Amino acid sequence: MHIRTALPGDADAIFAVHSAAFGAEDEARLVGMLEADGDMLVSLVAELDETIIGHIAFSWMHVIADTAHWRCAGLAPLGVLPGHQRNRVGSKLVEHGLNILRAEAYAACFVLGDVDYYARFGFDPARAAPFVSSFSGVHFMALYLDTGLAIPQSGSADYAPAFGRLE
Repeated sequence: MHIRTALPGDADAIFAVHSAAFGAEDEARLVGMLEADGDMLVSLVAELDETIIGHIAFSWMHVIADTAHWRCAGLAPLGVLPGHQRNRVGSKLVEHGLNILRAEAYAACFVLGDVDYYARFGFDPARAAPFVSSFSGVHFMALYLDTGLAIPQSGSADYAPAFGRLE
């Protein structure tokens, strides 16, 4: 398996991956909207025998922690073709993407998802709890990529506008 940056010509395969992985087209449409809006930060694909079997997107987020603006990303969506799930494809995409965000000095990354799955990468609901978000709750988690960050007293975390346009 090979992980690489997604290219414009990958759009149809990425759409197919998310549609198959989620059994619906919302996440697949989200990727296109993030790209069209210019809010995509990192878009990676996993290839096996020149076939795209997985995709992950990290998009811009507007985050204020106490009174400071943090440079942050939101992880969504992550999709793997059903026949390749549970083979660490998703894990490798997450790890690769987080390494890119660390190298580019992002403060934190947020995700809305399965707590047991994302905890293995260091995501924690307690780190996201002080942030008001339309996605707040037990499945809303943060990973502080800058290890010097302290949990703020209060804040807000807003995903890119495309998330609000999904119906």
